Amino acid sequence: MSSGDTLEFDQIYQENKGAMYDGRLRISKQGIVFKNNKTGKVDNLSGTDLNLTHWFRVARGYELKVGLKSGAVFKYDGFKESDFDKLSDFINKNYKMRLEEKELSVKGWNWGTAKFKGPLLSFDIDNMSAFEIPLGNVSHCATSKNEVALEFHQNDDADVSLMEMRFYVPPNQDNPEIDPVQAFHDNVMDKADIIQATGDAICIFKELQCLTPRGRYDVRIYPTFLHLHGKTFDYKLPYTTVLRLFLLPHKDQRQMFFVVSLDPPIKQGQTRYHFLILQFSKEEDMTLELSLSEEDCADKFEGKLQKEMSGPVYEIVSRVMKSMVNRKITVPGSFKGNSGTSAVSCSHKAGAGFLYPLERGFIYVHKPPIHLRFDEISCVNFARGVASNRTFDFEIETKSGTTYTFSSIEKEEYGKLFDFTTNKKLRVKNRGKNLKDSVNYDEDMMGSDDDAQHDAYMERVKAEAAAGISDDDDSSDDEEEDVDFNPDGSGSDIAEEYDSNASISSSDDDEEDEEKKERKKKKLEKAKNKPAKRRKTSDGGRKRKKRQKKDPNAPKKSMTAFMLWLNATRSDLRKENPDASIGEIGKIAGEKWRAMGPSDKEEWEQKAKEDKERYKIAMEEYQAKKEEEGSSEGEESDQAEKKSKKTKSSRPKSSPTKSPSKAGAGANYKSKEYITSDSDSDSSNSDSDSEKEKKPKKKGKKAKKKSEDEEEEPIASTPPESEESADDDDDEDD
Repeated sequence: MSSGDTLEFDQIYQENKGAMYDGRLRISKQGIVFKNNKTGKVDNLSGTDLNLTHWFRVARGYELKVGLKSGAVFKYDGFKESDFDKLSDFINKNYKMRLEEKELSVKGWNWGTAKFKGPLLSFDIDNMSAFEIPLGNVSHCATSKNEVALEFHQNDDADVSLMEMRFYVPPNQDNPEIDPVQAFHDNVMDKADIIQATGDAICIFKELQCLTPRGRYDVRIYPTFLHLHGKTFDYKLPYTTVLRLFLLPHKDQRQMFFVVSLDPPIKQGQTRYHFLILQFSKEEDMTLELSLSEEDCADKFEGKLQKEMSGPVYEIVSRVMKSMVNRKITVPGSFKGNSGTSAVSCSHKAGAGFLYPLERGFIYVHKPPIHLRFDEISCVNFARGVASNRTFDFEIETKSGTTYTFSSIEKEEYGKLFDFTTNKKLRVKNRGKNLKDSVNYDEDMMGSDDDAQHDAYMERVKAEAAAGISDDDDSSDDEEEDVDFNPDGSGSDIAEEYDSNASISSSDDDEEDEEKKERKKKKLEKAKNKPAKRRKTSDGGRKRKKRQKKDPNAPKKSMTAFMLWLNATRSDLRKENPDASIGEIGKIAGEKWRAMGPSDKEEWEQKAKEDKERYKIAMEEYQAKKEEEGSSEGEESDQAEKKSKKTKSSRPKSSPTKSPSKAGAGANYKSKEYITSDSDSDSSNSDSDSEKEKKPKKKGKKAKKKSEDEEEEPIASTPPESEESADDDDDEDD
């Protein structure tokens, strides 16, 4: 893309230690800007600093080589042959320079001349460059009699890395006093990226708590690098490897995180640390004195540092690092969560941490630290929490296809987080918004304003959060609720994958819409009849009712057209997608169902209507059969009651010698001391008689009423010593 003032090129590659990084190149009157798509790092070359521009034919199309007056060289690959004319005219017009065409030697000879051109070592054959080596990639240089061996820094992103290169340097016949091997070594070491701790450190911070890599380290600040000295490991970090600096407040408002983004990362064996995270207490203060003079502080750091500084430790560390690295410190913007802080408590995989929405990205601390820029985000998604209905998951999908899931976020944070993503014009996946409506953060000066759309789910969650209502109170404990499945994958597809009896809603079927309305009415009636608060048990838990058992003889519920089609095609879908999970299978099926035409769905809709008629008839038969069984059980209970009455009336009297007494309150009552065998006749009764005595007692009031009507004698005879009192009672009655 080009205009009168700028030239823009996509898919331009920049080589860094053997790896090719794609990005965007913009050439304007002010200078050249290249933005790395992977790291987001921006190289800004001022037009007044340009010294040379060369055009090469290379393996990946054509290459533009740009040199600065300071000696730095930048190379950009991926141009087309047709781009030469546009670049040549633009450079000549705006920079008053000529774009020179250069050729590379392709003879393949290994004998030539080594020339040191600033930060590059050029190996020339017949005055044509065969290859160039950036001396900044050299990690070690060793010499022998006539050889110089160079070792290089490794890049984890490179598929193939150059480990070592050896040069044979012949002796100088003209001037034997000059050692050409030592001269070669000195030229390499002058530009090589080899850290040597010479001189005193500018300042030292003792025993700083570091989260990654974990431990306490002494941080020593040198002019060109940072030295971490711990009990077990030591790390030296050149300031050129620092990409960004972050200063983030902890959610408890008592601690601070200072995050340093690194590329290449810290290496410890096979472990890579892309972030250095320091944790400070806000209440901890210190006084620091720099080993610099006042003139050096004013000249080198433009007054940003003073020889003596005092204040909170985190402020002094961040201030020194900002001056040494010469990069801005990123702090949280206008976002405030439900707690009033910039941090959102969440979990990533098995670790708990904090998610910070920034003005141009998200950062998660601390295990593992993750930084996601808006320009590398494809879309975001708000999903229901798996473990609890009080939380939700926030998913971020990058353009490379990687998805980061931040789970266990409190429901009250939903409204704030949703408003933030909407204001930043990020595409919300489950909102049905097109990519063309979202902002392209790759283009800094280009973007489209988009009006905020109404989200019913967001409004409902906001209302519930404000009223303090949880989904646990809304759900029914008496019976299981049916799960509605949407073929677009937004519903609960796990239940549908295994439960063919689940209720499915379909907007195409009017009859099913009526059933859905009836279901909603029933749920509303249940909610009205439900008590406001639940009683708690003695142990503090909620007292729950037992769920009614499902009748195994009940007819199977009818299924919709989509569910019938899914049961028939589920095995084929699993064969086509063997690695897909249960939820993914449901989403794939939903997409296929939506893509089907009305003619393809007609067969399954007809089967669904037939299945519904089948269920209706079977339910009527089941209800009728259930009523018949209920009436027969009632008749059997009446017959059993009559039989028990007959048994009671025909029972023999236990004391024929005793005169009958009027049955009154407590006439058949026997106290504990008289529950003994009173006579030989009582002990000689059979077991069947004792069982007959027990049965009338179960009747309770009915047995008592029977004894009053028939003036029946007591079951057990009155003890001898209580006969006088019984006779006195009879006299009083007379």
